[in-house]
Formats: sequence, C-alpha cells, structure tokens
Amino acid sequence: MQALFFLLDAVVSFFCALFILRFMMQALRVSFAGQLGNFVVSLTNWAVKPLRRVVPGLGGMDWSSLLAALGLQLLLSLIIFGISSPAGITTDAGAITLMAFWFALRALLRLAIYILIGAMILQAVLSWVNPYSPLSAPAHQLTRPVLDPIRRIVPTISGIDLSPLVAILLLQALLMFL
Repeated sequence: MQALFFLLDAVVSFFCALFILRFMMQALRVSFAGQLGNFVVSLTNWAVKPLRRVVPGLGGMDWSSLLAALGLQLLLSLIIFGISSPAGITTDAGAITLMAFWFALRALLRLAIYILIGAMILQAVLSWVNPYSPLSAPAHQLTRPVLDPIRRIVPTISGIDLSPLVAILLLQALLMFL
C-alpha cells in the first residue's frame, strides 16, 4: 500500500507543481515562449483549457491553473483518507472533507515554496556557469518578487549577492511552519 501511496503522490505532485508553476509564471508575467513555458503549457493544457471555459481569469491571474492543482491535490487527499481509514469506523464526511482540503492547500503552499527555492538555486548556479542560458530569464522573473525586498536590506559583498541565501533560509523556516 505504501508503494501505491508513493506513486500516486509522485504523479499528483508532479502535475500540481506544473499547474502552480503555470499560475506563477502567468502572475509574474514570465514568458511562455521558451522551452520551460512550452513544457509547462504542453503538460497542463489537458486540464487548464476545459477549466478556462468555467473559471474566468480575474485580475490577470490564471485561476484555472490554480483550481486544477487544488482539485488534483484534494482528490489525492480524499483517496488517501479513504484508503487509509480503518474499516468499520463511521466518520463524519464533512470533517474528512475539511481535513482533506486543509492538507491539499498545505501541500500546494509547500510546492509553491519548493518551486521558488528550486528557481533560486537554479538562478544561482546559472549565474556562475551560464548566465545567458534560456532558463536564466524565467528563473530571474520567478524569484525577483522575493529577492528584490531582501536585496534592499542585504548588500552585495565583494560582488556576491547573498539575497538568495537569505531567501532560501526564510523559505525553509516558512516550510517548517507548514
């Protein structure tokens, strides 16, 4: 049963990460023209396009991508609660649904933080190895809203920007609370 949970979680987490990345890319005006954008759009259109007919984009946000991620994570949470609940015990369906919603929301927040941390690490590595890589611009655009306020407080030392390190530490602390 653990192997089944692992596989379900891996597949759902992969697609939820893509849905969240699509939401973040559109919210932060990251171009979808490159390889990363094409990859994300190609793997998420199966759910986002039908949802866009029902869920409008308000305020420049792609709410259908976020709803797809939440729905998929909620479905996983309900499946796990349904499979792992002991037989013969009657439980309140409303409480289980509320708990599954909380777990799904928490998992999506954690995925969004992991995406930011990954983008910061990618940006730091690319700045040393290949600053003109096609992934540099999307990574910079994804991390800019988090790093710019920190850059105002933490100065560069000998030409080295320490703001990604500070941001990763703060995001790791936030993950501990979640």
